[in-house]
Amino acid sequence: MANPAGNTDLERSNWSPTQVYAMAAICVLLGVGVGYLFRGSQTRSAASVSTQAQASMPAGMPQEMPSLDQMKHMADKQAEPLLAQLTTDPKNADLLKRVAKIYESTHQFQQAADYYGKAIDINPKDIQARTERASCLYYSGDVDGAIAQLRQALQVDPHDANSLFNLGMIRWKGKNDAAGAKQAWNQLLKSNPKLPSDKRAQVEKLIAEAKPGATS
Repeated sequence: MANPAGNTDLERSNWSPTQVYAMAAICVLLGVGVGYLFRGSQTRSAASVSTQAQASMPAGMPQEMPSLDQMKHMADKQAEPLLAQLTTDPKNADLLKRVAKIYESTHQFQQAADYYGKAIDINPKDIQARTERASCLYYSGDVDGAIAQLRQALQVDPHDANSLFNLGMIRWKGKNDAAGAKQAWNQLLKSNPKLPSDKRAQVEKLIAEAKPGATS
């Protein structure tokens, strides 16, 4: 759906590292951001990432939230053995997704999106990888790319709850398209009649709150 007149998209590459980090951390803590209607057990919270970074700091240093550079260093170290395996097994989609998850969990969203993309090239019908890639693209500032991934996921399964939930969130938060967001969420409720009551209530609350301009 076209953007309403007078509204501007979030510009790609226009977010500072601080903005990206803060936005992702808030969504993890509140559990209502892109990708958070149903989350797998693989996702690590910002708090756990912070704890690991703090534990690796020399004794006596101030204990604070790690910087993006520190988190990237952590991700590179964690991904190193998996990347070594990929040199001999480059078409292993599971390995690629595990690497992507490491970078996603440490807020290196563009790198995560790239690895999810490689996994999707191997298995284009992997809806979970597409929804994760969409989240990473969104947090890296590529709103249109995120929407495109979700649309492709919905071509595979038009009823997928996560894809519909995220599509609504990105239309609302990234495009200021409240009507498009509500359309996606209403389709989610209609096509998932057995949705748990707490999740249904969450979606219904968002439908009631979504208004043009109310994206903060």
